[in-house]
Amino acid sequence: MKVKILLFGRLIELLNQEQLLLEDVADTNEVRSRLELQFPALSQVKYRLAVDQTVINGNKDLTDDMTIALMPPFSGG
Repeated sequence: MKVKILLFGRLIELLNQEQLLLEDVADTNEVRSRLELQFPALSQVKYRLAVDQTVINGNKDLTDDMTIALMPPFSGG
């Protein structure tokens, strides 16, 4: 199973890319773990996850070809 990871804001600069693919991930906890292992600086930044355009809290099981967005905190006015 593979999922597409989209990055936004400061996370693009931190990882030096706008998107990437991960294979063989079962849930969002595994996505976080693998990304933070591959990009240690990511573990020092707060960010939220959205799966197929829905912000999630906690862990979510994944299926093939889902899209996960990593979004840093942002303010609006």
